[in-house]
Amino acid sequence: MSTSPQSASLLPRLGLVTTTSMVVGGMIGSGVFRNPSAMAGFLHSAELLIGVWIVAGIVTMFGALTNAEVAGMIPATGGQYQYFRAMYGEFTAFLYGWALFIVIQSGSIASITFVFSEYFDTLVPLWNLDEATVSSFAVSLPFATIYPLQSIGIKLLTVAAVGLLTLINAYGVREGGRVQVVFTVAKVAAIVLLVVLAVFGPSGSASNLTQPSNLGVPAGSALMLALAMAMNKALWSYDGWNNLTYVSGEVRDPQRTVPRSLMLGTAICIGVYVAINIAYLLILPIDTLAASQAVARDAAYAMLGPTGAVFVSLAVIISTIGTSNGTILASSRVYYAMARERMFFRAAGHINQKHHTPTVSLTMQFVWTSVLVFSGTFDMLTDMLIFISWGFYALGAFGVFVLRRKMPNAERPYRTWGYPVVPIIFIAFAIAFLGYTVVSDVTNYYAGTAPVINSVWGMILLATGVPMYYIFSKKKADRDIQE
Repeated sequence: MSTSPQSASLLPRLGLVTTTSMVVGGMIGSGVFRNPSAMAGFLHSAELLIGVWIVAGIVTMFGALTNAEVAGMIPATGGQYQYFRAMYGEFTAFLYGWALFIVIQSGSIASITFVFSEYFDTLVPLWNLDEATVSSFAVSLPFATIYPLQSIGIKLLTVAAVGLLTLINAYGVREGGRVQVVFTVAKVAAIVLLVVLAVFGPSGSASNLTQPSNLGVPAGSALMLALAMAMNKALWSYDGWNNLTYVSGEVRDPQRTVPRSLMLGTAICIGVYVAINIAYLLILPIDTLAASQAVARDAAYAMLGPTGAVFVSLAVIISTIGTSNGTILASSRVYYAMARERMFFRAAGHINQKHHTPTVSLTMQFVWTSVLVFSGTFDMLTDMLIFISWGFYALGAFGVFVLRRKMPNAERPYRTWGYPVVPIIFIAFAIAFLGYTVVSDVTNYYAGTAPVINSVWGMILLATGVPMYYIFSKKKADRDIQE
């Protein structure tokens, strides 16, 4: 099976329906089924909980509106990686691409599929090891202790699921896109059904939306810290909105299709997230919600009994596997694009002649994702990757100003609505969020409530890209001289 990089190429086969489903599918995954209980535990207020989801959605929309301008200008496979090249040059672009591989996208695939396995475990109990065995294989690192054998059955299933999805996407982008459409429609339908049952069924109570918590709402600096931690969880749930840009080279009429899909998909997700959180609160008072270990399942159980719990577990399984599929499909194209420019492992730039997919890039992504699965938990992975992601989101938004100055006459099929106010608000929010994240991470670690300073470890992994840049740059220069 030949994979010559010269004899094959990626083909533009994706239309508006598939690309919009990739945006929706990339966002609606595990977070909305897992994070509301933790957020309720931070905030102790139904009003604040809904408010955080709305604010996070608006900020995400501002990011999509800003990013869409550049997506229309530079419709190339690799997405944000290519945008950073135009904005800031090779080093920043490489560091972003490396961050996607080493923590952001691989971590997303690992954590999303981890939740798929957790909910599968509620239907079919998976193998586990006793605490003594788990602890005996613990690995101590600076600012972190990890337990590779913790939840071993869940981790093994996670790796198997990622492997299967990788094979599907290696078979063809059209096949991967079809899987994405099916899973996206199924997950949205399941969420809509849950919302309808909560709103119109006999189990819901509108008084829950205003009922105060018995624990009291935090105030002052404690409230700010609680809002930061809750926002972290909400933003993780909205993360993935820009995955579509990575496959721009495989989209039909990308200058128009990509911006439309970004905005339409983000708007759909805001509506879905706010609706389902209201549904949770109609069924579960704020303190019950905060105590829940599986909020969607508990809400469904309250409405429909054991049948409802099984239904929601299946819905989460569908949702998470669909999101993981979309992330696997999209992110592998970044490493492919980098390799074609000789700024990544060379083999990642090979294309399968028969299926026109970057099979080697997909395989490398699968291997590193498997390593991350065994290195951490859902919370560790998501907190680490969201911190790094938002640093680059801020750079990407600022890049709109850079490109308007550097390329004032370039064709822009779409211009950022509300410019310059919308990008400025997005950048300011991102900077504030990053600062509060570091404070909360350090506070929780030294208080003994978290085993890892996630933001620090995210930066450590990102820093490994600096020597890698010089290694790849030297090899590229040597090959250019030889040719």
